[in-house]
Amino acid sequence: MRIAVAGALAQRPGRGGHAWVFLQYLLGFKRLGCDVVFIDRLEPEMCVDGEGRRCRAEASLNVNYLREVMAGFGLHESWAVLVDEGRDSIGIERKTLTRFMNGADLLIDVMGYLQADDLLEAAAQRVFLDIDPGFPQMWFDQGLHDPFGHHDAYLTVGANIGRPDCPIPTCGIDWIATRPPVVLEHWPVREPRSCKVTSVATWRGPFAPLEQDGVKYGLRAHQLRSLIALASMTRFQLELALDIDPADGRDIAQLQEHGWRLVDPKTVAGTPRSYEEYIRQSAAELMIPKGMYAQSASGWFSDRSVCYLAAGRPVVAQDTGLARSYPVDKGLLLFSTLAEAADRLCSLQQDYLGHSDAARSIAEDYFDSDRVLSGLLDEVGRC
Repeated sequence: MRIAVAGALAQRPGRGGHAWVFLQYLLGFKRLGCDVVFIDRLEPEMCVDGEGRRCRAEASLNVNYLREVMAGFGLHESWAVLVDEGRDSIGIERKTLTRFMNGADLLIDVMGYLQADDLLEAAAQRVFLDIDPGFPQMWFDQGLHDPFGHHDAYLTVGANIGRPDCPIPTCGIDWIATRPPVVLEHWPVREPRSCKVTSVATWRGPFAPLEQDGVKYGLRAHQLRSLIALASMTRFQLELALDIDPADGRDIAQLQEHGWRLVDPKTVAGTPRSYEEYIRQSAAELMIPKGMYAQSASGWFSDRSVCYLAAGRPVVAQDTGLARSYPVDKGLLLFSTLAEAADRLCSLQQDYLGHSDAARSIAEDYFDSDRVLSGLLDEVGRC
């Protein structure tokens, strides 16, 4: 099969975890014997050099980062960045890309990022992949933005969308639940080098809070503020590779005063390889979702957390309605309140090896890219 994956990677250089979102699909489909291509796009205002100054796309930090990411995983000739409003490309030449898409069996369009109509229409099947459940559906429902376009099938990592107790609107779409894949061969289990419980996260992220039917759905910042006391309630060192603006100085001070250790994500996890190493140096993850995911009980599970699980690192996760989909007693531990979070960390300390073994088993049984992507192909093939 010929499969194209479209998404925004070059816009976020220096974020290794974000790069892994797309690498899991590209490398996972390659494992299944597929011919893959990644398609990105850059507008002139997005292109900067190493000093943050505007520059031509060809010479930009953005394109260089994407090039290095792809080359690092044997995908040297498998990427294209659309420029000049989609009329030209860097990487794969535009004419060659058009020929590939004319023979493509499937396009995975992450969050509807691909805007080139000729490429969209060329693929035999177009699939919208929602990795931020709640936001695009509420944008559409409120008339703020239509991210969905014309696709043949719609996938979401929000496993509970469409259930009566999930308030996220379906927008008249028959959503197919999927899971974030992890290519297990890239995440071997090794003994952790520290007793730190970590995570890699943004404080606010690119989206604003949303209000729907009288409920305000917040961001990760709102969730973290309710857990500030947690670091003083556990023997683990809690460390966040946190992308937070200096303007949020009061929150930074509060976190540090309560015992949280903050590190620069671009320093410790700026490339896919350093991101891998950061996870391996951790004992476990504290997964704190955006308020949107938790408040809506969307069933969202983090593409970052599947990497921790695969590496044998247990995940203590704020609940997003996960118990319907996954085992949550060993390796993956859920909490809803501050007291529950402290209790789950205590449980982790009492039987770390048991939780570590269970974490890898969950990754193998539920998130292995061979299983997830084979199932994805079967599902969309029935559409």
